[in-house]
Amino acid sequence: MNSGHHEEDEAPAGEEDTGAHVAPVVQLEEVDVPTGEEDEETLLDLKAKLYRFDRDGKQWKERGVGTVKFLRHNVTGKVRLLMRQSKILKICANHLIGRGMSVQEHAESENSCVWHATDFADGELKDELFCIRFASSCRTFMETFQEIVENQNNGENQNNEGNQNNGENQNHEGNQNHEENQNNEGNQEP
Repeated sequence: MNSGHHEEDEAPAGEEDTGAHVAPVVQLEEVDVPTGEEDEETLLDLKAKLYRFDRDGKQWKERGVGTVKFLRHNVTGKVRLLMRQSKILKICANHLIGRGMSVQEHAESENSCVWHATDFADGELKDELFCIRFASSCRTFMETFQEIVENQNNGENQNNEGNQNNGENQNHEGNQNHEENQNNEGNQEP
């Protein structure tokens, strides 16, 4: 047989070694790209598939597959849900978890949860109905979601009680000062 034919069998098609060295034309430096998550603590990080309800078409539409996170801001204490698509990292959900919000298990699957939120993933506030599906039970997601809402409610109640007490104290002090001024004015001689 032909020995040249045998060499072609060993070298993969299209990968001839010419011995030439090609240097890059442009040198690129690694750049740190801020994600917006630098000042936040991750409370939960799970893989999932997210859907939003299309009211016009009356059907669920996929928003993306990726990682869903609950992030607590280190300064304000506010918690948001952030979900990015795998590989491309496009944001498919970004909204605050606030008081009065609720999450419930989807009627047809114990691996899915449904909730309503005002989302900012597309750069503008938009009311959305979301459904998220996990490979296994959505129990961890639901419990964390509900715990965050309860903490938001408790924090708000404590702030309101503090403000009410301050207001009551100020009103009480104001009334006392007003009465003292009237008494002092009545005791003064003309």
